[in-house]
Amino acid sequence: MDLIFHTPLSPDAQRRHGLEVPQPLAMADRVRFSELDILHHVNNKAYLSWFETLRVAYYDRVFAPHFKGLCAPRNVLRNANVHYMKEMVLDEDYITTARVVSFRRTSYVMEQQIWSGDLRATMTGVMVLRTQDGKSGYPLPDSLRATLIEQDGAVAEG
Repeated sequence: MDLIFHTPLSPDAQRRHGLEVPQPLAMADRVRFSELDILHHVNNKAYLSWFETLRVAYYDRVFAPHFKGLCAPRNVLRNANVHYMKEMVLDEDYITTARVVSFRRTSYVMEQQIWSGDLRATMTGVMVLRTQDGKSGYPLPDSLRATLIEQDGAVAEG
């Protein structure tokens, strides 16, 4: 793959590298030796780290601007469902994607994928916004809700 690493990929670049449907945020990287297990396959923990790295980048790009001038919320992963589909190996290029599929008053569901020619792993995570002290929910601003609907095609629930 002739990928640009650690930089958001355009929809055309995503399609050229095998993604069936371009996602709101997709970034590429390469498997490192430190991410391998004893059988020289990518360790399951590495996939979780890749998903988290892109979740943080997504939050910084999409969510954070809507909290300017406000006390920023804590963004907490409540639960996650990961599906490992095909092993990955050293020096393999991959693309991690993220998009919000739905949201409620203080939470949202993020869908993520890892591609390397074909789909290798998926994760669906429920994210919850909490106040800084963690004691209560922090509502998604209306401007953010509108962005999620327009950019990601997310659905408002409840």
